[in-house]
Amino acid sequence: MAALLEVLEAGQERSSGTLGWFRVYTERLLAEQHGDGSVPLPSPATFNRLVHALADGCGLLGSARQRRWRSARPAPPFVPTTVMAPGELVMMDSTLLDAFVVLDDGVVERPELTIALDVATRSICAAVLRPKGTRSVDAAQLLAQMMVPAPMRPAWPQALAMERSVIPYERLLSVDARLEGAAARPVITPQTVVVDQGSVFVSSSFVAACGSLGISLQPAPPGNGPAKGHVERTFSSINTLFAQHVAGYTGSHTGERGRDTEGEAVWTLAQLDDLLQEWIICGWQAREHDGLRHPMMPRRALSPNEMWAALVAVCGYVPVPLGREDYIELMPVKRQKINDYGIRIDYRTYDHKTLNPYRGEASPAAEGLWEIHYNPHAPDEVWVRLPKPGRPRGYGWEAVPWIHRTLVSAPFTDFTWQHVRSTVTQRGSRVQHEHDLALALCELLERAAAGHGSRRDKVVAARARAHGAANEGGAVWGILYGQQPQTAADGPDEDDGFDHGEEAFAEDGETEAGEADAAGEYQPPGPAGAEGLAGVGAGDNKGQAGPARDSSVTVYDPFEESLRW
Repeated sequence: MAALLEVLEAGQERSSGTLGWFRVYTERLLAEQHGDGSVPLPSPATFNRLVHALADGCGLLGSARQRRWRSARPAPPFVPTTVMAPGELVMMDSTLLDAFVVLDDGVVERPELTIALDVATRSICAAVLRPKGTRSVDAAQLLAQMMVPAPMRPAWPQALAMERSVIPYERLLSVDARLEGAAARPVITPQTVVVDQGSVFVSSSFVAACGSLGISLQPAPPGNGPAKGHVERTFSSINTLFAQHVAGYTGSHTGERGRDTEGEAVWTLAQLDDLLQEWIICGWQAREHDGLRHPMMPRRALSPNEMWAALVAVCGYVPVPLGREDYIELMPVKRQKINDYGIRIDYRTYDHKTLNPYRGEASPAAEGLWEIHYNPHAPDEVWVRLPKPGRPRGYGWEAVPWIHRTLVSAPFTDFTWQHVRSTVTQRGSRVQHEHDLALALCELLERAAAGHGSRRDKVVAARARAHGAANEGGAVWGILYGQQPQTAADGPDEDDGFDHGEEAFAEDGETEAGEADAAGEYQPPGPAGAEGLAGVGAGDNKGQAGPARDSSVTVYDPFEESLRW
C-alpha cells in the first residue's frame, strides 16, 4: 500500500493511464526497494479494488486536469478571503471565448477574452475581446476602463443607463460629472490585482502600468487555479449565460462541439464585443448572485450593482481623473538613445523634427536613456517623454511617426511585422532592409485584402485589421470615455496632439470645474475659491476661475448615504 500511494502521487503530473500501469510501476518500485519477488502483488482484481480504495477519496484518479488541480492546491485548512470594499481585491485573467467570430477575408477563429472581476461586488468591471495574441497593452487598457465610467452606446436602450439603475446616481453625479450619460456599470478603482503567471500579466510593461496607477500586483502561485477561483468561475458563467446563445458556439471542449460550428459563425469581432458589453450590463450586473448578501438582510441575494450601491454608501467614492497622457503611460515602454537617424525599434525607424534638440543628448533620467512608449497593436508611431519646463509635470509627450508609415496605409500590428521579418532576408544595408520590409508588409496586406496568399497570410492580416478596428476612435487605443465635443479651451495644441488637458495634472490639484475632454479626463468640481482639490482656476490656461458651484456640494458623505439606505 505504501508503494502504491507513492506511485499514485508521482503519477499526478503525467498523462492518464490504465490501472495496469499502476500495477507495473508498483511492482517495479517494490523490486527496487525490497528486492525482486520479495513482496508479492495480489491478483489484478484485488489490486484494482485497492487502487480505487486508496485513490478515490483523495482525488488521485480522474483526468489529468483534475489531478493537476488537486496537486496545485495549498495545504488545508482553507481560510476564505474576506473583502469588504469595492476594488480591495480584483482578479484578472484571459481565456479563449467558446464562440467563433468572423474576421476579415472570412477567417474564422475564437477570440480571446480578458476580464477584471471585483471580488467584493462580483462586478465585471471591464472586459476586452481581442483576436488571439492578447498583449500587456490590452491588460493595461482593462485597468483604465475600470476607473472611468462606461459610456452608453448608440444602439443600447435607455434602460441600461446608470440613472435608471439601483445605483445612487444623483449622489454620485454630484461628485463625478462623467457619470452623466454613463451605462449602469460600477466605476471601481482597484487596490490589489490578483493575476496568474501568464506572460501578459507578469511582463514588465503590465507591472509598470500597475505601478503608475498605484495598484498592488499579486501573482498567484504557478498552476494554482483556486487562488483566483472567482474569475475562473466567472468564465464558466459567461460560457453558460452568454456564449452558448451566440451563433458559432464551440462548447467547452471538442467533445461538445458540433459538426460545422465554424460555418455557423456570423458575428464579427466588433459585433460580438458590442453584444458582450451589453450583456455584462443587463445580464450580469443586474442578475442576483447567490454569493452576494446584504449585510442587514442576509437572506436576500443581491445583484452586483446592488452590492456596489450598498458598499459605496459605506466606503465612499473618489473619482480618478485619467487623461490622454495617462493612457500613454500605460503602454509598453522601452528606453533608448535618440540618435541622428532617430529612434530604431525592431527594424523600424521613427523620426521627427521635434527630436532635433535631443539627438545624441543624454536623458536626465537614469542611465541617460529616453523613455519611449509604443502600442504593439499600432506600431506606426511611438511617444517620447521629453522635458517641458513650462508644463505642470515638467515633461510632455511627443508623437514620433514611423518613417515608412505613408508607404503602409493598412493597419498592422507587431505580430504582423514579425511575420514579415521571418519571410524577408536581408540583402543590403540596414536602411535598405527596413525599406524592403515595409514593401513586403504593404504587399502582404494588399494581397490578403484581395483574397490571395496563404492561409497564414490571411490570418495575420485579418488579426491586424481586427486590432486596428478595436483601436479606432483615439490616438492611443481608443478614447475610453465617450466622444464629447471639444471647446476652444480644451482643443489639441498645434504642436502636440496630446497637450490638451495638461492643466488637470497640476501638482496642487487645482483644476477648472466641471470639464471633461474627449479623452475622458475629469476635473473634480468644487466651489470657487475653495482650497486644495476643491479649488479652481489656478491651473487654468488663462488664469481665470471656473464657474462657481453650489457650496453645499463638497465630498461624498458615506454616513449620509448609509442613512438613506
